[in-house]
Amino acid sequence: MQNVTKLGGTTGIAPDTADMDGWVKTAGNPSMKTWALHTSADGSMLAGVWECTVGSYHATYTAYEFVYLLEGRITITPDGGKPVTVKAGDAFVVEAGFKGTWKIEENVRKYFDFRLK
Repeated sequence: MQNVTKLGGTTGIAPDTADMDGWVKTAGNPSMKTWALHTSADGSMLAGVWECTVGSYHATYTAYEFVYLLEGRITITPDGGKPVTVKAGDAFVVEAGFKGTWKIEENVRKYFDFRLK
């Protein structure tokens, strides 16, 4: 059984270019790319890379997400909450059930891990 999986880069892998489920554009015309690099054997975790251009989305989360932001800047504002700005080098989590706005202020690239179950 493989217990360690080294994640490679995105070169040579075609990204999914559809907007993620639960994400609705609210300003500008941002576009996203998602590379799914690994799914755990039991299907409970998904790891990959996500890129997005400048603009805003209203996002609804059904899963927990850990993020390490490689490039760019985002202001994330929970509905009825206070904005949180994250930039390249920051790590953060978004809890399942989050609803709010992601304002992509600079093109972003992030590593992510979603807990699906």
